Amino acid sequence: MIRTQIQLTEEQHRFLREKAAEYNVSMAELVRRGVDLLARQQTQPSREELGRRALSIGAYDDLEGAVDVSINHDQYLAEIYTEAGGDDDPD
Repeated sequence: MIRTQIQLTEEQHRFLREKAAEYNVSMAELVRRGVDLLARQQTQPSREELGRRALSIGAYDDLEGAVDVSINHDQYLAEIYTEAGGDDDPD
């Protein structure tokens, strides 16, 4: 490991010392964990990207412009079965 010297405000030092005691680790270990956390965040998608991905799950562009497919999917499915000449109850 490389020894590094840093300067902290009194509040930062007090906070770091208290958290290190709470987690039962050294202050240096807590700083290393913080650096590791920041490094992982650089390689992971941002919160905004994760939110965009979550909202796009199941996204459906209906050619006829329906925007309520997630709510009325049973009705639409029944209509499709009826139009196809099949049983209107898919169960």
